[in-house]
Amino acid sequence: MSLPHISLQVARNLHLAAQGLLRKPSRKAKPADILSIIRQMSLLQIDTINIVARSPYLVLFSRLGQYAPEWLDAALARGDLMEYWAHEACFLPREDFQLIRHRMLAPDNMGWKYRKEWMQEHAEEIEALIAHIQQNGPVRSADFEHPRKGVSGWWEWKPHKRHLEGLFTAGKVMVVERRNFQRVYDLTSRVMPHWDDERDFLSQAQAEHLMLVNSARSLGIFRAQWLADYYRLRQPSLPLLLDRLQEEQVIVPVNVEELGPAWLHADLLPLLEQGIAGKLSATHSAVLSPFDPVVWDRKRAEQLFHFSYRLECYTPAPKRQYGYFVLPLLHRGRLVGRMDAKMHRKEEVLEIIALYLESDVKPTAGLERGLLTAITEFARWQGAQRITFGQLPGGIFTEQRNGLEIDVA
Repeated sequence: MSLPHISLQVARNLHLAAQGLLRKPSRKAKPADILSIIRQMSLLQIDTINIVARSPYLVLFSRLGQYAPEWLDAALARGDLMEYWAHEACFLPREDFQLIRHRMLAPDNMGWKYRKEWMQEHAEEIEALIAHIQQNGPVRSADFEHPRKGVSGWWEWKPHKRHLEGLFTAGKVMVVERRNFQRVYDLTSRVMPHWDDERDFLSQAQAEHLMLVNSARSLGIFRAQWLADYYRLRQPSLPLLLDRLQEEQVIVPVNVEELGPAWLHADLLPLLEQGIAGKLSATHSAVLSPFDPVVWDRKRAEQLFHFSYRLECYTPAPKRQYGYFVLPLLHRGRLVGRMDAKMHRKEEVLEIIALYLESDVKPTAGLERGLLTAITEFARWQGAQRITFGQLPGGIFTEQRNGLEIDVA
C-alpha cells in the first residue's frame, strides 16, 4: 500500500497543531491551561534571560494568549509541575517523575550537571545542608549568602549553590517553588512521600520508551532523527521502537515533500485527512521564544521550516548577525522572520531593535496585519504602553516607524 504523500506545508501545519500553535486560542486562558499545554508539549524549557519575558512564560503566551505569568509559578508550587533535566532544564508534569527518576539515581551519567568529586569533597557540608533542610524546611541558595563578600567558609553562597544543584541532579532535593525566579528546594522524600523506588522505579529502557512516545505525540509528525533530541536521549533503539509503535498503530508512516519518509502520530489522523484535502489551514501569528520546542532543535527547524536559527546572546556583539536575544516570528504556518527586542519595564516600552524577514518572504498586507497583531499582543501582555521600532525591512510597518501607542490589557 502506498504511503500518504503530503506537502511540506501540510507537515508544518500538523506539527504546529501538535504543539498548540496552528490557530489562535478560541477562548480566554484559564489557570488549568498551564498544565494542559505543558502536557501537550511534554516539556517546557527553562531559561533565565529576562530581556523580554523569560522563555517559559513566553512559550505559554504563544499558545494561550493573554494569561497571568503567576499561573506557572502557582502550578509549580501546587505540585502540578516539577523541574528536572529533560531536553535541558525543564518544567514537566509532576506525574512524569517516573520518566526521569533513573537519571537522578545515576547522576554520574549527567555530565557537567553533576560533579562527583565536588560532592565527595564536601560530603560533610552537604550532609549538614540536608539536615538543615530537614529541620528548617525549604531553602534557596541565596539563603546561605555570606554578608561579607569573598569570605570563604561553609556558609559562603557559591558552595551552597553548587551543593544544592548537585543534590538536585542526584534527586535528593526537588524544586518546590520559585521566588523571583529563584529555585526553592525541599527534600525529595518530603515532596514525593508516596514514591517508592523499589515499587515504582522504571528502568532506563522503560522510561526512554515512554519519553519517545511522548516525543512522537508532541512533535506530531517527525523524522526518526528528530525523535531522540526531544528528551536529549543518546542512543535509543529507534528502529525497534518505530516498528513497535507502528504495529500498535500509535504512529503511521507518511511521505513528506522534501523530507521523504516520516511518521505521523495517530492522534493527528483526522487532521491528516483535512491536510490531504487542502482544508488544514494555519491562522496563528505569534512571537516565539528561542527555546520554544518548535525551534529548539535547530536542524529540525531548518529541515521542516527552512529556518536557520542560532542564539547569539553568547556571541561577542561585533560578531552577531541579528542581535542579542532574537525571537522567531510565526505567521500562518511559516517562520517568516525574527526580531531583536528588549522590554523596558520601568518605561513600559517594548523596543523592537531590529526586525528581519526571511529572504523568500514577501511583504504583504496580510503579513503586516498578522505580525503587527502578534507584536502588539506580545507587548500588551508584558505591560507595555508603547512600541518603538528600529531597523525594519522595507514594505511593512511604514505607518508605525515612529512608534506605536497601545492600550494596556
